[in-house]
Amino acid sequence: MPLPIRTDDCALDFLSLGALIHRLDPGVTPFRKARAFDVHVSGGEYNVAANLSDCFGLRTGIASAMVNYPVGELVQARVREMGVTPFYKHFEHDGVRGPNIATVYSDRGQGVRAPVVFYNRANEAASLLKVGDFDWAKIMAGGVRWFHSGGIFAALSENNPELIIEGMKAAKAQGAIISFDLNYRGKLWKPVGGDTRAVETLRRIVANVDCLIGNEEDMQKGLGVKGPEVTKKEESKLNPDVFFGMIENTAKEFPNIKLVATTLRETHSANRHDWGAVLWLDGKRYVSPTAQLDVIDRIGGGDGFAAGTIYGLMSGRDTQQALNLGWAHGALLTTYHGDTTMATLAEVEAFAGGTGARVQR
Repeated sequence: MPLPIRTDDCALDFLSLGALIHRLDPGVTPFRKARAFDVHVSGGEYNVAANLSDCFGLRTGIASAMVNYPVGELVQARVREMGVTPFYKHFEHDGVRGPNIATVYSDRGQGVRAPVVFYNRANEAASLLKVGDFDWAKIMAGGVRWFHSGGIFAALSENNPELIIEGMKAAKAQGAIISFDLNYRGKLWKPVGGDTRAVETLRRIVANVDCLIGNEEDMQKGLGVKGPEVTKKEESKLNPDVFFGMIENTAKEFPNIKLVATTLRETHSANRHDWGAVLWLDGKRYVSPTAQLDVIDRIGGGDGFAAGTIYGLMSGRDTQQALNLGWAHGALLTTYHGDTTMATLAEVEAFAGGTGARVQR
């Protein structure tokens, strides 16, 4: 049974709720030796909205915190460039301590040297958001087809999960599909109660969700769902059987969930990955093709997958085509610097359809 996606003309095809961040990226240079950085504007929830706007041409929005200082101005400019409509709760910076737009630091690694990611999310404006900060009735007055949030935003404070649930309920009342990317990050949950709080919090959120994005670790550590026994330690991570077993267990505990999807990745080095994806819809299993990726920047690949798959579903493609579009877009996103897309729809469709990397003339 297909998802009941609205087909009438809505002001917003897609609305995300989450934190905006800026990522400092020294490329392949380890951070301790870095002298220069690229600045990427990102956020697990925002990236999906940006990708759906810039590559796929949908009308998207982001509800987030914004700080009135130069970093905030930089972030706002990048959001405008990607064509995403902002709905900001503004905060004033005190000139010294914040509130701040969070900083994420990451070097890309190279070959046998793994990428490294760490954070400064002290006094983050997004963690100060609370129920009542957004006028959902006004934001959604023209209709919204799809609402999305994620586990990174949920981990930032005790208030954020309640705000997520408030937004989900408002969107559900509009007839929107509700999606959530578990995006379990142990570093973020550790200061606020670790796995115990993560499970309690994420389970309450996921009870409101139609579509879930997450891998085995997300479901085990984020939702506390037990997975099937893995008998072969050398089993390829591209084998979908274990993931589908995990999905079946998750669906039993959350019968509201209609769709679950994730990427499958076998990492041979920082720059050489095998890449696949799987999707489960109302008990039916779908598996993407596989590809070997020469990775420039892996961060954002999962959000690229989510965006392509959501576009496929919203544009009326069949389920296999939707999965393949997500798989193709996520793969292409790892070939760009930064967290958000530089692909065109034609490029995504060509790769999803089997076009290789021959010169396009």
